[in-house]
Amino acid sequence: MWKKKLTVTFIHKESRETIVSSVLLFAGLAILAPLARAQQCGYAPANLTFNAIYANCDLAEFTRDSIGGGTPNSVCRGADSNACPPNSSVVACDTDKNANCEPQSPAMPGNKPGEDSKKQTSDEKSRLSKPADFNRDIYYKNKLEFSLDVGWLPINIPFPFDVFEGDPYKLYPLRYTLVPVIASLRWHMTDIAGPWILRGNWDLTCSGSYTAIPRGPETRYFSYIMGIRRNFVPRNWRVAPYWDTRLGLGDIDAKGPEGVKYAQGQDFTFTANMGSGVRYNFNPRYAISAGLNYMHISNAGLSGKSTNYGINVYGPMVGLYINLRTRQPQSDQ
Repeated sequence: MWKKKLTVTFIHKESRETIVSSVLLFAGLAILAPLARAQQCGYAPANLTFNAIYANCDLAEFTRDSIGGGTPNSVCRGADSNACPPNSSVVACDTDKNANCEPQSPAMPGNKPGEDSKKQTSDEKSRLSKPADFNRDIYYKNKLEFSLDVGWLPINIPFPFDVFEGDPYKLYPLRYTLVPVIASLRWHMTDIAGPWILRGNWDLTCSGSYTAIPRGPETRYFSYIMGIRRNFVPRNWRVAPYWDTRLGLGDIDAKGPEGVKYAQGQDFTFTANMGSGVRYNFNPRYAISAGLNYMHISNAGLSGKSTNYGINVYGPMVGLYINLRTRQPQSDQ
């Protein structure tokens, strides 16, 4: 009798365990099946929480396409769709941000054959193309700037054009040292143009000058001079060579009429300046320069009382440049 009860009890216990196991199994399948379908539809959930949005994907359709050799890609379009469209591109469905994921057709931009190669070619062309020349914001037509040049000219030489005038090419016993201080208004007449090493622009210079004479019988010289400068401007170089020449007239406290030999014969004189050097641009507004400058002073033989000896000296000169106005907008060149 007790064996019969034990057997019945064991059977009931086994039946309960079977029922509980079955319930847990079906519950697990009910949870895992939608998640598996969601992952096949391109969804990568951050947690394992069931979401009914994926219950509308047709698992049978997906399985059939995968086994039959079709493209196992589908798009979850939310609760409004009953099946995953076959043979469409994979789009990740983020249920927290976007409940409706639109299919991405293979013909859309970014998926066309050869699209990547075209982008790579375009990127290579962009890298190989020349950068814009920042010097076009420094040397341009109608730019107006102020410059201040200071020189130290202690080296005396014969007048370079004596050979063309029939005069002896020689130095006279009297030596001069000139210290010119030149304030200029510079007007850039052209934009940058020209081939290779000649590439650059022209500026017109109007200058007022005071020249101290620490060595020589005279003591000072005032002058007004005008001239042109050629700026040689390589692409994207902050350093730009230049060459300029200026002519003018002035007034000197001549000592020749007082009997000083080899001094200047009269107060009114003519002057010529020629120079060459390099200019360094900090930015479109400020720049400096350094170079050599030659200066000539003479009365051109206008004085009948004293012989015209003239002054011919050269030496280093430095300058400061300040842009006076902002460039006006214009089309790209």
